[in-house]
Amino acid sequence: MPSRPLSVEKTIMNDLMTTREVANYLRIKERKVYDLVRQGNIPCSRRAGKWLFPKALIDRWVLQGVRSSDIELGSAPAIIAGSHDPLLDWAVRESGCGLAILAGGSLDGLSRVADGEAAACGAHMRDPETGTYNVPWVRRILGGRDVVLIRWAQRVQGLLVGAGNPLGLAGIADLRGIKGGSKGGSDGDQPRVGQRQEGAGSQMLLRQLLADADIALDEVDLVSPSARTEGDLALLIADDKADVGVAIGAVARLHRLDFVPLAEEYFDLVIRRYDFFEPPIQTLLAFARSEPFRVRAGELTGYDISDLGQVIWNGD
Repeated sequence: MPSRPLSVEKTIMNDLMTTREVANYLRIKERKVYDLVRQGNIPCSRRAGKWLFPKALIDRWVLQGVRSSDIELGSAPAIIAGSHDPLLDWAVRESGCGLAILAGGSLDGLSRVADGEAAACGAHMRDPETGTYNVPWVRRILGGRDVVLIRWAQRVQGLLVGAGNPLGLAGIADLRGIKGGSKGGSDGDQPRVGQRQEGAGSQMLLRQLLADADIALDEVDLVSPSARTEGDLALLIADDKADVGVAIGAVARLHRLDFVPLAEEYFDLVIRRYDFFEPPIQTLLAFARSEPFRVRAGELTGYDISDLGQVIWNGD
């Protein structure tokens, strides 16, 4: 797959419009913009008490409205983009479904599904306003598209730390600095925090947890460059290039690191409806109902697969 000319980070962060600007851009009243926001029908994000609208996503949203629902789009490439999940990665290999994994973060995955570059993507994005996972984001970015949201697993997110938790980190508040600590990373008792790329579900969760704890981003010693996957983040910690990062419990298990649980989340598959019925996706989902799959989920730890396969959102 050739590299994208513009990263999802730039797509999301650049060219943000205010409510008034997007109203002028769409030639509608501001009141109508607020109605669309309240209904969850327009791509937007709330930051510092203001609604912001990424221009690239607004353009895509407008174009979706003029596409005929009768057009047969056909199959997309047999790729699962988006967020990486160890259990999903293993299941794709073991099932022989013929799908390929292209991990690049949740928002990147949604963008690739929207552009027809992937049949499905993995996503685990918490909406900061409602606390709901994935559905609000799919509505904003893929609203009007022929996709379905399928539950993969409930997972445990937390702090990934070195074996033995050498800094004694106990929660998100400790990322600001450990009071009275005698050990630390680059600045005495200030932990070095590994980060993911913008648009990754874990990075979004890190920002939200810091905000909930009233910790400014510049109060945290962030390690650069960012890790592209949670596995890469684990390697940073194992190689003593970072002290801590946000990841799922299964990653700690795979890399023999310690783990401080913080929250439970939902990891879902966003699948183009046409591709949902094709053999690759059906083979994967059939394997996910097998006994070997159940055993592997238990071995990895931190997974609840009791709702796997449940339809979470079927378009509206």
